[in-house]
Amino acid sequence: MVTENGAAFDDVVTPSGEIDDEPRRSYLERHLAAAAAAIADGVPLRGYFVWSLMDNFEWAHGYSKRFGLYRVDYGTQRRTLKRSGDWYRSLVRAHSALHAAQR
Repeated sequence: MVTENGAAFDDVVTPSGEIDDEPRRSYLERHLAAAAAAIADGVPLRGYFVWSLMDNFEWAHGYSKRFGLYRVDYGTQRRTLKRSGDWYRSLVRAHSALHAAQR
């Protein structure tokens, strides 16, 4: 199992309110590709968990760094799906459909 894999980046909120976090999406894509290659090589990898679903308090960085697939406005607690979260959701859906078709 790969647990809590992710990275902090300076997420950019666009004027339209979207969160452009391409570095996070790219990071996740590269790590998932490495996980797929490991599985192809025979590694019994059974799970991969993105860190984290939402931005939160981090012991080393407090609230200064953003890790999540959802941006949290700490003042209002409003949560907004980041582009990386949308990409990850699409990836999971596609693989879930593929897995279901193989059963």
